[in-house]
Amino acid sequence: MTTKNKLSIWNLIDDRAGNQSQCLGVSEALGLKYEIRDLKYTPAAALPNFIMGETFSGLTASSRVNLIEPWPDLIIAAGRRCSPVARHIKTLNNGNTYLVQIMYPGNTGLDEFDLVCTPRHDEIQSRENIFHITGAPHRITQDRLRTARQNWLGRLDHLPNPRIALIVGGSTKRRIFTKQMASELGAAASKMAEDVGGSLMVTTSRRSNDSVDALIDKIKAPAMIFKWGDEGENPYLGFLAAAEGVIVTGDSVSMCSEAVATTGPVWIYAPKELTTRKHGILHEQLVEGGYAKFLNAEGGTSFDQWEHPPLNAAKQISNEIKRRLNI
Repeated sequence: MTTKNKLSIWNLIDDRAGNQSQCLGVSEALGLKYEIRDLKYTPAAALPNFIMGETFSGLTASSRVNLIEPWPDLIIAAGRRCSPVARHIKTLNNGNTYLVQIMYPGNTGLDEFDLVCTPRHDEIQSRENIFHITGAPHRITQDRLRTARQNWLGRLDHLPNPRIALIVGGSTKRRIFTKQMASELGAAASKMAEDVGGSLMVTTSRRSNDSVDALIDKIKAPAMIFKWGDEGENPYLGFLAAAEGVIVTGDSVSMCSEAVATTGPVWIYAPKELTTRKHGILHEQLVEGGYAKFLNAEGGTSFDQWEHPPLNAAKQISNEIKRRLNI
């Protein structure tokens, strides 16, 4: 492996926003120069990796043209579909590329990865190249939060303190975020803010669908609301940065992980009907670690001020890479 200043790093970036955020979060935490290789897939990439093997055959011609020598010393990739590509590059480079995979790629070719970073809630068995993390890596750092706070505070002056960010996800492949859930959450969040003379900063996701209207109907506290698809700058990061507390729906590992990148109180809304087993494990880990509490939407949860250290798995992964590569 070359020295730190000469280390060549490729990020394999595909079309999934979550994968992009995780890869870039780790690379930015490393603090070293890196290059991006954009990947676009053909239908063949949907085949299982034990059929694909190590190959570029699941990529479009426009993606392959940028995968040429000189090969990198280090690759950071995320997601199953990147696995055949990263492994093929390592083979072309005679095994001299260090492969870091975020999220479990499956059993095929697992030994070819030097470091596989998997969330604890996935319960992957320990082995030499497995590194367990809590939650998902992301790009939200304290520096980015400070900058966002400076940029947004003036636009939020009309909202009384404490300002509470309400981060709303929605339905997943396995669970439905119902209108009843949306109403319950909207009422509970509004009551929390009203009881302390505060306000809500609400942002929704593309998964929120029509249920978000039921949530908004229940909000009586002063509020700024940004629905997915609204025109203008997305205030998501600004809301997190300016909030004295955060309420987040538990349907997204990424949203929960980004919420606890702040240092103030975080409450997770996780009704049983919305929560998968693995998501439930993550929620318990965040609560047991002192990063979050559960929102009791039925009985009501009062706002209280408390602090916790920021959590970002990207920093943990970058430190592990540096330790293993001695850089």
